[in-house]
Amino acid sequence: MGVKSIINFFKTYPMKKAQLKLIEGEFLLEDGKEILNNIFSSKINFHQMKNFSSQERLGLDDAMAKKRIPQLREEVLKLEKLLEEARKQNKKLIINSVIDISFTEES
Repeated sequence: MGVKSIINFFKTYPMKKAQLKLIEGEFLLEDGKEILNNIFSSKINFHQMKNFSSQERLGLDDAMAKKRIPQLREEVLKLEKLLEEARKQNKKLIINSVIDISFTEES
């Protein structure tokens, strides 16, 4: 489905919420580790850039970014422990990730 088809679909069938499957399947340890580390790295980088932009433009930290970065880093530590346990047990990973999206008013 091309971008124009997707846009037309949403114009025809407006939604107020959606569930999108991001990850679904069984993965070798190294593949699962790469996928998950890339997602967490991307999110951390996003918030770091958001904070940097706010500092440059406004001279202020971005409060949400400052809050989320340590939370995400804590999740990475949990992930590392989990992956180490899977490695010790010579296990594959079953990973399922759904993104829930809903609308809210802009502030």
